[in-house]
Amino acid sequence: MMNFASFSPVRSDFYPPIEPYQVARMVLDGTHTMHYEQSGNPNGIPLLFLHGGPGAGASATHRQFFDPAVYRIIIFDQRGAGRSSPLGELVDNTTPHLIADIEQLRKKLDVSRWIVFGGSWGATLALAYAEHHPNRVMALVLRGIFLGRQFEIDWFLYGLKNFYPEAWRKFAGHLPPESRQNILAAYYARITNTDPAVHIPAARAWSIYEGSCSSLIPSEMVVANFGSDRVALGLARMESHYFMNKIFLPENFLLDNIGRVRHIPTTIVQGRYDVICPIISADELAHAFPEAAYHVINDAGHSAFEPGTRAKLIETMEQLKARFGPRL
Repeated sequence: MMNFASFSPVRSDFYPPIEPYQVARMVLDGTHTMHYEQSGNPNGIPLLFLHGGPGAGASATHRQFFDPAVYRIIIFDQRGAGRSSPLGELVDNTTPHLIADIEQLRKKLDVSRWIVFGGSWGATLALAYAEHHPNRVMALVLRGIFLGRQFEIDWFLYGLKNFYPEAWRKFAGHLPPESRQNILAAYYARITNTDPAVHIPAARAWSIYEGSCSSLIPSEMVVANFGSDRVALGLARMESHYFMNKIFLPENFLLDNIGRVRHIPTTIVQGRYDVICPIISADELAHAFPEAAYHVINDAGHSAFEPGTRAKLIETMEQLKARFGPRL
């Protein structure tokens, strides 16, 4: 089911800011500790938000996509990201580990089934989790589709210069000319270097590159956020680590196993001009998953915060309220 739209005729505004009713930490293993929070209605529809990156971490604004009177909003920072610790830790940090972490959190919070909402890498992880645990997912909301295939990784590293040559020139220019034929390996060596004088500038250059290409209309605020040390260190280390290891899943795994989730109510929201996660991946997912509602936002890039994308995501969550009913 496909719907091409540039605006939403119903609610498009964020819900007002709210504070969590629980902020906590959960030890995952001998290395990693997860930061998680719950907000909204403790007796509401369980809703798991998965942030992007990998490594970007979650923010307070992410709570505002959801009606706090209806949803039990569960947000966590993935291994090595945000407020989880250690920041940027690569040991025992793989997609299977993240899937297991989600299950550990679900059990700890005594959730039987939940809606899983994710964008970009968050959509990748949401699909991977659902394909491993389809009986635990009541609905999927996926934005900015990235399926983790090699050509998608190569596009991020080289293809963006076709649309954002200035940003790419700065990104590649952080490396000596002889290293630019293998940007990923060269950045990974610098980002994982133990010397802060080496890894901090490299991480910041990687993260600012992504932030500069994330919105249809460039945003200084977005770029500044991506350039902050916490975001840059988590994002650059995690992304380069996952890209070097082909996201720790077999090539085309998510499409090859889509049959495991085609019974789950699913919405796909994709910006037409998303150059971080080009629309071809969303299109292929929608054709492999014809039961999903597929919405192309014709005036949006990658960011979830662009008006058309934000509006469609909020509208989708309003529709799911009616479908699953508030548990008040």
